[in-house]
Amino acid sequence: MNQPPVVEWTEADQARSARWRSENGAPPPRRVVIADDRTKADDAYKLACEGTALLWRGDFHNARQLLTAMTRRIDRRPRRTPPADVTQAFHQHRAAQNQRARILGMLLVPLDATLAVPLHRAPDVREACARAYGPAEPAREEAAPEAAEGADPTASLVSLRELLGLIGANEWRRKGVDIPALGGDRIHPHYGVFSPARGEYVDLVAEAPLPSRELAFDIGTGTGVLASVLARRGVRRIVATDQDPRALACARENTQRLGVAGQVEVVEADLFPAGRAPLVVCNPPWVPAKPTSPVEHAVYDPGNRMLLGFLSGLGAHLTPDGEGWLILSDFAEHLGLRAHTALLDAIAAAGLTVLERLDITPRHPRARDTSDPLHVARAAEVTSLWRLGCADGDASDSRRDGEG
Repeated sequence: MNQPPVVEWTEADQARSARWRSENGAPPPRRVVIADDRTKADDAYKLACEGTALLWRGDFHNARQLLTAMTRRIDRRPRRTPPADVTQAFHQHRAAQNQRARILGMLLVPLDATLAVPLHRAPDVREACARAYGPAEPAREEAAPEAAEGADPTASLVSLRELLGLIGANEWRRKGVDIPALGGDRIHPHYGVFSPARGEYVDLVAEAPLPSRELAFDIGTGTGVLASVLARRGVRRIVATDQDPRALACARENTQRLGVAGQVEVVEADLFPAGRAPLVVCNPPWVPAKPTSPVEHAVYDPGNRMLLGFLSGLGAHLTPDGEGWLILSDFAEHLGLRAHTALLDAIAAAGLTVLERLDITPRHPRARDTSDPLHVARAAEVTSLWRLGCADGDASDSRRDGEG
């Protein structure tokens, strides 16, 4: 078993160390200095830009104010003019976002053995941390503070920015996301599982004509939102797959909460379950780029692995005259990361044919934000539900070319 990463520093002339926690896989900082309520924002920002982390020992609210001040200093920096080439603009934007995350991730706070923050005026974060990191490890007698004079009582360190993200994600999980296609019922996303906040793709699944109400597969179910929508539409049995343990737990909890667990079987699988179904639904990640955090796996799909895997395996999992529903945004096409013909070629290479394409335009605010460096691509984005069938299958009168 791999040992968890460790961060080391010197405090009060003593060598200290603690477990390093980072959900996005960032390495532990090599240099750490102590910061408190007397630390000035300019000094903290300069150290963070140089790669030195600041371990906070002051008031928790003051740490949040310092993080806000550091954020303002990043925002005041002159912005590079976006290149005319939209693909280069995308990569420049991603690089800037990663640099921003690296700098702001240099402000650290401690977590004790119970996953609490041992700082003045700190909120109770134990539930949020346990849901992201797993339950706190039981205390061991030999680890009692009085057993080792001068030993650091800190169980682990985490960036304040990540901790605030855990708190926000836990609030989303508590409150849930309103899904109009579920009659106003809510989906409660777990940490690290993509939230269905952009509801247009859910609406497509709620409105497309069903080829059958007997059985459906939901590939890469995530929160279970599409499986739940199909169940509410009267599909008698849905097999929902995912290979992420968090997604599996999230889908099971949501289907239970929505009262459709009797119709939805959530199983661990890489893409398809065993057997065939008259309806196979998949909403793969939309952008062929490398994810930098767990939740980004639902957005970024290096090499179109899941998209191409779904298309190439679909025919073997459809019943005669069955349909595969591919829900996909063309955002990557507007970024120059995937050619429109590439998708059509992949569909044809898999022995599939386009029966119909249902389109919807995005409703999220970023599509109208002209200050966004990717605004041109976002404004042109269309999300589609591609109704696919086997090329040698019978075509109904309602089917039309996907180019329409």
